[in-house]
Amino acid sequence: MHKAQIRSFILVGIGISLVACRSPTSLSSSVQSTASPAISASPSAAQTIEYKTYTLARSVVHTILIPPQSQFLLTPAVSGTVEPIGELAQRYGAIAAINGGYFDPENQKTISPVTMQGNTIAKPEDNQRLMSNLDLLPYLDKILNRSEFRRYQCGKVIQYDTTRRQMVPRADCQLQDSLGAGPQLLPNATLEEEGFLEVRNQKVIRDPLGINQPNARSAIGITRNNTIIWVMVAQKPESPSNSGMTIPELTNFMKTLGVEKAMNLDGGSSASLYYQGKTIYGKVNESGKPVQRSIKSALLIQPIKKPEN
Repeated sequence: MHKAQIRSFILVGIGISLVACRSPTSLSSSVQSTASPAISASPSAAQTIEYKTYTLARSVVHTILIPPQSQFLLTPAVSGTVEPIGELAQRYGAIAAINGGYFDPENQKTISPVTMQGNTIAKPEDNQRLMSNLDLLPYLDKILNRSEFRRYQCGKVIQYDTTRRQMVPRADCQLQDSLGAGPQLLPNATLEEEGFLEVRNQKVIRDPLGINQPNARSAIGITRNNTIIWVMVAQKPESPSNSGMTIPELTNFMKTLGVEKAMNLDGGSSASLYYQGKTIYGKVNESGKPVQRSIKSALLIQPIKKPEN
């Protein structure tokens, strides 16, 4: 690959400074980038979120990095019906948002569970079209136990993790928020275990994600030092039918960012990212125009609210 600069604007305190870092050397195509200022929650905050883009041969990848112990919380949000990601983010006063879990566009009900402040806000069991779908009956137990991104309160420490829905939290941690989607991508892909893939007699029987087809994708990852990374893969307007990433390509790309735990989010027409008042859509139509689809749920970045004296 040709070495190139990844440029990012970081707002530290109330000043804006330009930093540059090298793109991952294992990427197979040249990387170009544009970036927007990241916001610090307060003048004293030492850690900031960072937005980067990677221009690859078949896609433009948008990433947001949230460092550990930063002045930000990652929280889920869910719409009563469906709505554009920008409207959902603005309604919650979020700095940034990425599309979340799966939903049924026919009845606008969730397929992925959402927990907020310890309360279950949305669950697939309430989706009658899902629960009564005879074609999905053989996979229903797997669908109801897919991966989710979680926020725990462990004493005074906030911890994030990805795990399966039925996994019980540690005794010293309380589950605060969660957003389901899946499948897990790292450390190991769990496509079949989560009902996203079935292969019978060497023939693919079920593949709703189009695993080996390039498409717009969204995912969330956690690095060894607990940095959270959002990834949204956008298609190229000049190549609407053959751009984006396959699921294996998405997984490998996240490895180059140092991600050790990763979960896939809803993709395709749902893939979208909101940042600094701007919405970026991942899917393009046959004419190369962005597909602006409303979504059911999202992950948000919000400043941590300090208690009033």
